[in-house]
Amino acid sequence: MTTPRTPRIRPIDFEHGRIDLTHGSGGRVMAQLIEECFEDAFDNAYLAKRDDHANFAVNAGRMVMSTDGFVISPLFFPGGNIGSLAVHGTVNDIAMAGARPLFLSAGFILEEGLPLRDLKRIVASMAQAARDAGVAVVTGDTKVVERGKGDGIFITTTGVGAVPDGVDISADRARPGDAVLISGTIGDHGVAVMSKRAGLSFETEILSDCASLNGIVADMVRAAPGIHVLRDPTRGGLGAVLNEIALQSGVGVRIRERDIPVKPAVHGACEFLGLDPLYVANEGKVVCFCAASDAPAVLAAMKAHPLGRDAAVIGEVVEDSRRFVTMETTFGGARIVDWLAGEQLPRIC
Repeated sequence: MTTPRTPRIRPIDFEHGRIDLTHGSGGRVMAQLIEECFEDAFDNAYLAKRDDHANFAVNAGRMVMSTDGFVISPLFFPGGNIGSLAVHGTVNDIAMAGARPLFLSAGFILEEGLPLRDLKRIVASMAQAARDAGVAVVTGDTKVVERGKGDGIFITTTGVGAVPDGVDISADRARPGDAVLISGTIGDHGVAVMSKRAGLSFETEILSDCASLNGIVADMVRAAPGIHVLRDPTRGGLGAVLNEIALQSGVGVRIRERDIPVKPAVHGACEFLGLDPLYVANEGKVVCFCAASDAPAVLAAMKAHPLGRDAAVIGEVVEDSRRFVTMETTFGGARIVDWLAGEQLPRIC
């Protein structure tokens, strides 16, 4: 049975219209926006019921749940926008448990004056990202705030996923002797956003690596079900993630600068902007800790996937009660990779 549409006078003018307070009033205008923008884009049986919840069956076993808010500036950046980022970010948080993402919810805070064409474009990119990741956006919420109080649009997404039997992945499971791997080049997302924000251009265009990682993670887990730790190095970059894992697992981590993949354009941009690539955000990379004996199989699985062609083994876990992260530099010296002090790039995701 086709769900009845809200009576309306005319279709929404997405090309020239803007968000106003009636779009959050709970009345006919808001219902029309939800139908013509969100329901048309996400289009699934759960949303079509128009309940204030999503009702779905799950198999017995362990479930994973994660939520994240996205406040990035600018809303559109080379390689993506806040919509695709909101899907990728939560899908990746679920995938870092070795889980298969199943469903997403999405909450929108819209600012009065936001061009409707921008909203339509953002929602369309969310829908495409969800389809590509094999997940459905099954419930959500929309609120409108006065002009000057929302910075265009904020999005919160929550996801649930299922963990396969025999998989136990957590940031407290790194062990001395583990190999440390990364799926590709670091710093792409942060530099892409910063260059757009600052109006900078480079000889080679730098694109965000924004992508859903559940596919490559599934391949890695099939190759080595005993993987200990998976993390996506978003805010704070690789340096922050390694420190978090060292702290949670009570170990030290030693990495090699020469083995960490960084695109020449990103390296040059970081030098120009005074940034350290180790602390620049990524949105499509995964860091893996696994037994050294599993590292060849995991690396092969990474490299066989389109998102892992530049994957590399970059270090190992060592015993260290101080829980330090250290790096062997390209000059043969050593340095502490400390926690990030302050914020290199605010509003990056």
